[in-house]
Amino acid sequence: MTDVTITGGPSLPQERKLVTSIPGPKSQELLARKNAAVASGVGVALPVFTVAAGGGVMIDADGNSLIDLGSGIAVTGVGNSAPAVVDAVKKQVEQFTHTCFTVTPYDGYVEVAEKLNAITPGDHEKRSALFNTGAEAVENAIKIARHYTKKNAVVVFDHAYHGRTNLTMGMTAKNMPYKDGFGPFAPEIYRVPTSYPFRDGLSGAEAAKVALTQIEKQVGVANLAAIIIEPIQGEGGFIAPAEGFLPALQEWATRNGVVFILDEVQTGFARTGDLFAANHEGVVPDLMTLAKGIAGGLPLSAVTGRAEIMDSAHAGGLGGTYTGNPIACAAALATIETYETENLTERAREIGAIIEEFFAELQKDDDRIGEIRGRGAMMAVEFVESGSKAPNAALTGAIAKYAGEQGVVLLTCGTYGNVVRFLPPLSISDELLRDGLQVVADAITAAA
Repeated sequence: MTDVTITGGPSLPQERKLVTSIPGPKSQELLARKNAAVASGVGVALPVFTVAAGGGVMIDADGNSLIDLGSGIAVTGVGNSAPAVVDAVKKQVEQFTHTCFTVTPYDGYVEVAEKLNAITPGDHEKRSALFNTGAEAVENAIKIARHYTKKNAVVVFDHAYHGRTNLTMGMTAKNMPYKDGFGPFAPEIYRVPTSYPFRDGLSGAEAAKVALTQIEKQVGVANLAAIIIEPIQGEGGFIAPAEGFLPALQEWATRNGVVFILDEVQTGFARTGDLFAANHEGVVPDLMTLAKGIAGGLPLSAVTGRAEIMDSAHAGGLGGTYTGNPIACAAALATIETYETENLTERAREIGAIIEEFFAELQKDDDRIGEIRGRGAMMAVEFVESGSKAPNAALTGAIAKYAGEQGVVLLTCGTYGNVVRFLPPLSISDELLRDGLQVVADAITAAA
């Protein structure tokens, strides 16, 4: 254990401050221990070891204060160690830590289900089931859809990311690092083109026609249990589809008796400037998969959807030892309340406007910034070779490396490895956000 003792939460000084190089000597020592003890397949993006976090900063083992522009991949939307979450977790730990809901249930699980049924899109009767991870939620949504329709085929999209289990690896598009050498994968998964306006130039209706024609001709409606799509693709590059694409998919699925699933694992819970990304175009899915921002950093996920579909699985068909853990449920209730009481959907829109304006100004003089896209506090910049749309993965990697060395936690993504994504906690201050963005701008200049 590190000998650095720092109080966490939003009380931490909200500043970027480096007292050593990155990574510092204590982080390097811990990294050596990690390499000796942890499987090498568990990689790290930035080799600094966190001892405290809150607001918009992370403190490492050497006492460096870094700006957090990743939120643990969109998990700590309410900020790390948010006071309401900490209080709820402490109270629940003192009562009990586990019983297994499918053995002896407890009210926290029921309260979370009730809340999700109330706040997710649509006024139809709903049911929810809780799990641990986003991939687990996706896998169970597919189980439920197949059980309900008595069909097997599932359609996914180019650039999709749905998880790392065997089934969800088969649904994920990108080979490295997620799939390479881990097959064979589950059958009856079919991939079709998505809407990628920057690269395909199609309207939402045109892109939907391409995808739906391929589904009809190559999969067959009679075989299709479900269509699943991220309303903004995450690992694939923060690809926001053209307007009209998602509604067209939903309408076709409803008309043909196909379960329409929105994977809101990364987009959900205020991240895009609305509580759910589906709300931007009034899309009402049959099922939704939820995780990441749901519980302030504790592991919890959910499938929420139409009662008749959710109730189709037999008793005992859904569940697991840790699913809907009482501590995570307590954290989720406090987290959702924090989104609502602190108006964090509006804060996400403010953050998105700052990021978009900042890079739009840079783009005027640098054509390597191919596109600025996203919604709310889920923004991205796609980098290209000057004078073309050829992906520029080398520049993207150099930017992330420079940012890390200067004390900014920055994530990349994209099928082509050429996208920098911005997922700051919604608790970040404008001043801290702008400091982090300036470091990214300096990195772009340094890589000229």
